Amino acid sequence: MLILGHSKQEEEREFYIRMAIHEKWSSRELERQLKSGLFLRAMVNPPKVSSVMSQLYPLAETVFRDAYALEFLGLPEVHNESDLHGALIRNLGRFLTELGRDFCYIGSEYLLQVGEQDFFLDLLFFHRGLNALVAIELKARRFEPEDLGKLNFYLEVLDRDHRKPHEKPAIGMLLCATKDEEVVEYALSRSLSPAMVSEYKLQMPNKKLLQAKLHEFYQQFVAIN
Repeated sequence: MLILGHSKQEEEREFYIRMAIHEKWSSRELERQLKSGLFLRAMVNPPKVSSVMSQLYPLAETVFRDAYALEFLGLPEVHNESDLHGALIRNLGRFLTELGRDFCYIGSEYLLQVGEQDFFLDLLFFHRGLNALVAIELKARRFEPEDLGKLNFYLEVLDRDHRKPHEKPAIGMLLCATKDEEVVEYALSRSLSPAMVSEYKLQMPNKKLLQAKLHEFYQQFVAIN
C-alpha cells in the first residue's frame, strides 16, 4: 500500500517492489526510501565507477549508489572526518541498511601494514553478492583527484595481503561530502582499480528537484530516439 500510494509510474512501482523484496526492508525503511526518492536518484544520478569496475563487476551500478542518505547520523553541517566516522560506527546497523543487505561489516580503522609502516583504512566491508572486499574511505569535504591515489594503494594492499584465494579483487569507494562530476569522470577514467566516488547527504534530497531532472532526462531520451 505504501508503494501504490507513493508511486505513480509503473516502472517506479516495480523498482520499489523489487528493492523491498531483495533488501527485505521493513515498512519503516521502505517509507524512508520512498521519502528519499531512491528511484529518482537511481535514474537521474547513476553511480560513477571506473572502467575497471564496470568490466570486473557488471552489476556494480545496481549495488552501489551515486549518493547515500545519511540523515540518521544527526551530524551538523560543519563536521570533520572524525565526527563522520564516529557517527557511522554508532549507527552501523542503519548504515548497513542504507548500503544494502549483502554488505557485511569487517572493521573500522582496519590496519594495513606495508614494510615498516602502518596504515589505517576507515571502513572495510565484504559484499557477499560480488564476493569482494569493499574498502570505504571517508572525506568530509569535496572530492580531490589525489584521493584516488591513496585508495588505490589500499586496494593493492588488500589484494596482496588480505584477499582470500576465492575472492575477487577488492573494490574501493570514496565517500565524500561533495564532488564535481566532471572532475570525478576525469579522475576515474585512468584508474586501474575497481573504484568509485559517491556523496553522502545529511538531509533528505529535494524530490521536486529530482522529479524535474528526471523529466528532463526523459525528454532528452525521447529526442535522441
